[in-house]
Amino acid sequence: MTDAEAPSAERTASGPTRPAWWVYALIAVGIGALAFAIGRFSTFGSVPTAAGPNAADIGFARDMQVHHTQAIEMAMEIYRKTEDDDVQRMAYDIATSQAGQRGEMFDWLVQWGLPQSSTDPLMAWMTDASGHGGGHGATSESMTDEELRAAMGMASADEIAQLQAATGTEADCLYLALMIRHHEGAIPMAEAVIELGSVPRVLAVAEGIKAGQTAEIDAMRSVQARLGCTG
Repeated sequence: MTDAEAPSAERTASGPTRPAWWVYALIAVGIGALAFAIGRFSTFGSVPTAAGPNAADIGFARDMQVHHTQAIEMAMEIYRKTEDDDVQRMAYDIATSQAGQRGEMFDWLVQWGLPQSSTDPLMAWMTDASGHGGGHGATSESMTDEELRAAMGMASADEIAQLQAATGTEADCLYLALMIRHHEGAIPMAEAVIELGSVPRVLAVAEGIKAGQTAEIDAMRSVQARLGCTG
């Protein structure tokens, strides 16, 4: 089975019957992914939006691409080897929806005539000129890149290596813990650009990320409980 293939329909669940809300949660995530994909492809070849981007819009587009890239990496790692249907479906949904969002953010910067990266510290945009905002930007100048990535909920190189080496339920539980923390780091970024940003499409995507990842956290915690994950 290749990465591009949808989760196997042949695998049968061996655990207890999953609650009906889980099915609806997966459907909602799929609809969200489709909406983001439509939004992404509709921007190609279009004229830039009338509302010009500010520092928050630009910083969010850059930093969330970095954040999403690791989420996709972790999701595809567990997707390839998990034997749990729920973990595989959730990983597939996260990988596909965040790949679509990352592509749209890349296109924003192209349309705005800006490079995909800058020398500014991660999350510096989260505090505006008056010092108001998410709070991370106020101290980002004194933090290392590794510390900033940890503040964004991202996994360390050692944690990624552990995920790659783990198998079975151990791998599933490690993935769920890392991805929950990863999502928890993305939500404040979305909230900051909702407060500080200016481009309507950026604000709409951020609202979708906040709502979608909050729902995914709840779903992943339910799977953790079913699997008996600890820590």
